[in-house]
Amino acid sequence: MSSLTRVQSVFGQRTLLLTTAALPLTGWTLHALALHRRLAATKRDPLTGLLRRDAYTARARRLLARHGDDTTVVMVDADRFKDINDGLGHAAGDTVLAAIGARLTAWAGPRASVGRLGGDEFAVVLELTSDRRVHRLEQLVRMLHTPVTLDDGRTVDVAASVGAAAPASVGSRDLAVLQRAADAALYDGKHSGRAVLATRQHVAVPSINGRRAGRPGTAVWGRAA
Repeated sequence: MSSLTRVQSVFGQRTLLLTTAALPLTGWTLHALALHRRLAATKRDPLTGLLRRDAYTARARRLLARHGDDTTVVMVDADRFKDINDGLGHAAGDTVLAAIGARLTAWAGPRASVGRLGGDEFAVVLELTSDRRVHRLEQLVRMLHTPVTLDDGRTVDVAASVGAAAPASVGSRDLAVLQRAADAALYDGKHSGRAVLATRQHVAVPSINGRRAGRPGTAVWGRAA
């Protein structure tokens, strides 16, 4: 056998060994990628693409730990959503929810934690300092009051109530406390077309039917356009 033939034979054997060894690796890699996609899907709401509650909570707590008093927690409820569902159908309701999710994502940015907590209830946790908070919440209210175009070309007027809480305003960096306070503030401004910032008083507002009851006399921002 010539030296060239021997070299070709050696390279051929090595190529065969590498190819054979790569086959199970490729199989496991594909399996791992598929598993990763399935796990990622379980973290996302299939309708809006927003984080589900557990994934949202984990990311929100990391943001609070990282940014402290510069963090803002925002709770959002779609107004009169049942009327849309009953009057225009569930497909229209789904379109409205998906639009709210897209608007919250665009408003909050990629570093925020944006979640659909259930039904027409949403939450956002993001880095947002006090000097920018008023302007940004006004912007959010305008976005959430922009009509939504349905698949058939019709437009539907939409609205959402917004409550916000910041650690310095409520005296806590605990996510559960901030969400409760923001939810209570939301109900202060329910159907008003304005965002409400929680105070320490909102932390002690009693719950009604599992939701916080609002209390008058708090600051409101952002009239709907």
